[in-house]
Amino acid sequence: MYSVEVDAVDKETWHKKIDSFNDGNIYQTWSYDQIRFGNKKISHMILKKNGEMVAAAQVRIVRIPFTSIGIAYVFWGPIWQRKDSEINPEVFVHAIRALKNEYAKRRGLLVRIYPVLFEDESDIYLPLLNQEGYRPVDAEQPSRTLIMDLSHSLDELRKGFNAKWRGHLSKAERNKLEIIEGSDDTFFEMFISLYKELLERKKFAVPNDINEFRLIQKDLPEHYKVKIIICLYEEKPCVGAIMVTIGQTAIYLFGASNDLGMKSNGAYLIQWKFIEWLKANNFKFYNLHGINPVTNPGGYIFKSGMCGEKNGRDLFFLGKFEVCNNKLSEITIKYGESLLAYIKKRKDAVHKTYLNYKKRNSSLKDA
Repeated sequence: MYSVEVDAVDKETWHKKIDSFNDGNIYQTWSYDQIRFGNKKISHMILKKNGEMVAAAQVRIVRIPFTSIGIAYVFWGPIWQRKDSEINPEVFVHAIRALKNEYAKRRGLLVRIYPVLFEDESDIYLPLLNQEGYRPVDAEQPSRTLIMDLSHSLDELRKGFNAKWRGHLSKAERNKLEIIEGSDDTFFEMFISLYKELLERKKFAVPNDINEFRLIQKDLPEHYKVKIIICLYEEKPCVGAIMVTIGQTAIYLFGASNDLGMKSNGAYLIQWKFIEWLKANNFKFYNLHGINPVTNPGGYIFKSGMCGEKNGRDLFFLGKFEVCNNKLSEITIKYGESLLAYIKKRKDAVHKTYLNYKKRNSSLKDA
């Protein structure tokens, strides 16, 4: 009943196919991997049942030059939850089996997948992954996020915010703020300006290359472009947010504010206006896209306040899983990743030392 097609679609067709899935997402768009890694490193697999597409995966392939040694990586995939069908774990099994057969067995690569699954689904999906030979990537600490359930009414969602969050929202609504939104490069430029101020204020290293997302935005089809929402106070940008609206789950991708934005509570108003838009457009869930109470306590307090006790769930992803039939690929990839992790650790230490040096010098100048 099942058949597989590999690298048999073009870019336009692939983007149309993602529309068929509730779990479609920006990381499975052709534009995302093309801009970041180039067309030559992208492969596409489509799984069909009785001739109808039931699952798909965009695969990023990295090989050691002139060898078959390498890794095939599927980020937030495969996608397999069709809009016109009930969720069927059997389809997931056939999708990960097809990935294993094509990229691990036939091409000799280490296959690593990061499915959009959460720990509360482990009883169903861990046995299926194990059955197909996939094992957890031991070194990886599963990411954590908050998922808002948008099935509640707007009134129920607002009541579900914790008391402080509702209070900040009410203040924002009294502050005569203006909300504008768009998807063109002018809005991206406004957001990047706010984003740089945020990184400087919090002394954060750049977590993502925002300029890459700017290029991805230009390349995406119009209906996949991210929503950029800017809050103005006295006609000056003070808060910005970037949202992804693909599939049935919206994603809060980036947020940023300057000092004026902190005082105006504009971030609360942006989120509320976006939730209103999501409800009007029949989205089912809102992924607040990552929390870490230790490294970013402010972000955690803000996002957890939106979820409150009733609006959503605090979840860990199930994690990354891999399978490999080629020991040489497995050993080489693991060694290379260990080396890169060591280099990153050293760079982070140097960056931290530099920030402390700047802070000490600044304190001495003030004194």
